[in-house]
Amino acid sequence: QIQLVESGGGLVQPGGSLRLSCAASRSGISSYNMGWYRQAPGKQRELVATISRLSSPNYADSVKGRFAISRDNGKNTVYLQMNSLKPDDTAVYYCNAQNAYVYGSNYWGQGTQVTVSS
Repeated sequence: QIQLVESGGGLVQPGGSLRLSCAASRSGISSYNMGWYRQAPGKQRELVATISRLSSPNYADSVKGRFAISRDNGKNTVYLQMNSLKPDDTAVYYCNAQNAYVYGSNYWGQGTQVTVSS
C-alpha cells in the first residue's frame, strides 16, 4: 500500500500561482502512474493532469498551458504547478496513484483546498 499526502493549497487571487505537492509514504513511486484530480462543490471529481511512470504528462483541456505536472521519484513526490489561476479552478485537489504493475491498484490522498478569489 501507499499513502499520499497533499500540501500547498490555499487562497490566491485570480491570476496568481500555487504549487501543490503530493508526498508518498514510501519509496518506489517510479512504478506508479500519478495524477491530480479536483472536485468543486456540487460537481463530480474530474481529471486535472496525469504523469506516467515514464514522465509523460497529460492535461485536461481546461488547464493546458497554465498547469504543469512533474515528478521527483527520488523524493517520492509529485507536483502540480498552477499558474494564471481562475475562480473556476477553485476546488479540492486530490492526488492519485496507480501501480502500473498491479491491476486495480488505486490510491487517493485526503485532498487540499484551493480557492481562487479576489
